[in-house]
Amino acid sequence: MKATTYTITGTKEGEVELPIIFSTPYRRELIHKAFTNLTSHKFQPQGRHPSAGQDVVADTNDPPTGQGVSRVARSTGGGGGRSGQGAEVASTRGGRQAHPPIVGKVIYKKLNKKENKLALCSAIAATASKDLVELRGHKVEGIESFPIIISDDIESISKAGEMVKVLDSLKLTQDVDRLQSRKPRSGQSRLRGRSKKVGKSVLFVTMDTSNIKKAIGALLGVEATNVKDLSVLDLAPGSDPIRLTVYSKSAITEIGKIKSAHLEIMVKTQ
Repeated sequence: MKATTYTITGTKEGEVELPIIFSTPYRRELIHKAFTNLTSHKFQPQGRHPSAGQDVVADTNDPPTGQGVSRVARSTGGGGGRSGQGAEVASTRGGRQAHPPIVGKVIYKKLNKKENKLALCSAIAATASKDLVELRGHKVEGIESFPIIISDDIESISKAGEMVKVLDSLKLTQDVDRLQSRKPRSGQSRLRGRSKKVGKSVLFVTMDTSNIKKAIGALLGVEATNVKDLSVLDLAPGSDPIRLTVYSKSAITEIGKIKSAHLEIMVKTQ
């Protein structure tokens, strides 16, 4: 299977033979599982203070029966404040939690190496499908060849103005502009400083991202990653396959070096 390569000006440069990894079957459920498990590796353990809600002086009646009131522990004191109110126990205002989260809870979800590799290969192969990319919500009108492969000159671009011209030449600006129409959120999310939610647009996969990351810093939703660090988290953000991805020619060559058990089987059956 061959794919068209483009220059940074948008003209066709030639064709390149795609690695066998792009023939991997599309496995949506496996991509979702890999995303869920890999996301858990970034979770931070949380817990509660051992005496949270119990740092008060509260006792039940002695004896606890025959008083005509409930047996809930009540604050002591000579009047004022919360004197006489229920306190300390889980059913009262300001009391402890019944079953608080603990630091020892296992939140790190393990993932088999072969499953992770197969999910990554499946996600990479899905970037060659225009229908899957469009199904996620990306704007790809007028783009003929998938996956989108560009010359290695893209790695030398370090200015936003030049990057905007590259996006225009590849007809990718329409997808970046898609994020401009997002409305600010209101309610609790706004009160907590999350009124703006930035979506995901083009992902550049290259061998060197030192320059290109400077160029895309001001572009909404545009990201770049090193091909050696490529993950399902990059290709399927939110576990929704699959992201609009642009590869450099060197990145395609590096992807061809990925080894997996299912790829060996595919080679033998050909």
